[in-house]
Amino acid sequence: MKLRPVRRLLLVTLAGGAPAVVVAVALVASSDLDVAFAWVLGIVVVASWLGGALTLRNTAKFRLRTLSNLLAALREEDYSFRVRGGRRDDAFGELIVELNLLAQRLRSERFGDVESTALLAKVMAEIDVVVLAFDPERRLQLANRAGLDLLGGREHELIGASADELGLAACLDGPPARTIELSFQTASDRWELRRGTFRQGGRPHSLLVLSNVSRALRTEEVTAWQRLIRVLGHELNNSLAPIKSIAGSLDALVEREPLPSDWRDDVRTGLGIIAARAESLNRLMTAYAQLARLPEPKLERVEVGAWVQRVAALETRLDVEVAGGPQLSVPGDGDQLDQLLINLVRNAVDAALETGGGVTVSWMAVERFLELRVDDEGPGLSNSANVFVPFFTTKPGGTGIGLALARQIAEVHGGTVELANRGGAPGCRATVRLPLRKGPDAD
Repeated sequence: MKLRPVRRLLLVTLAGGAPAVVVAVALVASSDLDVAFAWVLGIVVVASWLGGALTLRNTAKFRLRTLSNLLAALREEDYSFRVRGGRRDDAFGELIVELNLLAQRLRSERFGDVESTALLAKVMAEIDVVVLAFDPERRLQLANRAGLDLLGGREHELIGASADELGLAACLDGPPARTIELSFQTASDRWELRRGTFRQGGRPHSLLVLSNVSRALRTEEVTAWQRLIRVLGHELNNSLAPIKSIAGSLDALVEREPLPSDWRDDVRTGLGIIAARAESLNRLMTAYAQLARLPEPKLERVEVGAWVQRVAALETRLDVEVAGGPQLSVPGDGDQLDQLLINLVRNAVDAALETGGGVTVSWMAVERFLELRVDDEGPGLSNSANVFVPFFTTKPGGTGIGLALARQIAEVHGGTVELANRGGAPGCRATVRLPLRKGPDAD
């Protein structure tokens, strides 16, 4: 039979003192002392032996129960419980000191957790982003105030409902980050969806974050329309005003009796102005249609050297210097990339002709990207803030579409276009960055 530790301690103590007690009783019995006194002395020896053993057992039992109570309080998350009398001059006292320090540490961490949880709950309640958590059975386990408002119910009514019942089943499937159309009792809009996972109680849960983007999209759409109407209205007025004036002058001319001798020359001049302004409007609308209807690129391998040489040969006003670079190829639509580089080279040549400078095209590999540079020796940029704004131009007769189209082509190929003044040299540098490989590895 296995003995308990406290009972074992009692037995060990009794066994340890038994030899001394036996010797003491034997000495008393063999002495010449009075019989009654000998009996009293023997009883005192045995009682001291038993009393000491029992006292040691009770002391150990009390200390162990005290430690047990402290550990039970910690298990019940009651960190205010302390044990007195702990000192570092003995093993048991040192154990008490360490347990008291542990309780104090856990109490501090508990307060920190409570404060952090309260802060998180406050933030979750105040933000207007919908936050929802679902368990592995796709049942709602958590919803902030915005989520409850969106779902149109109270917390005790919605918690435990399935994603199918809430109309959110589509959010738990498909890509974890996308824009989705959702319909609820209180709203039917477009939402930006972000989905992640976390573990609670060892089980995976899904966390949904929904942000209503319909209002922002409508605001941006209105702003874009206002900007477009303002630009087109300005261009239309610039052309229609002289057309109206010339038409009125020609009408007055043909009503005169008799007609002046040079009336034919005046009519031809007026009609020429009307034709020129109509052609300007046609160029503007053609450029706008080109920007608005850029097709999806048909990707193929494009040799960079041949691409640059082909575009440079198209420029007849100035010999474009091809400085060269390593033998590289990029995935892209050859026709669209030609249009991109044609616009950049044409702008560079226009700038270089103003000062009699030159244009140089070079390229290199930077990490996993092609970096192509078009350098001109023109006057440089006085203000680069609007160079990529559609229909913004500083050139007489320009459409303001070239750089905007170049940037759009680069972006659909996963790249960028930048234009800035050259540091330490006259003129500008247009920098095109395109991935050398397609897909996620190109990032």
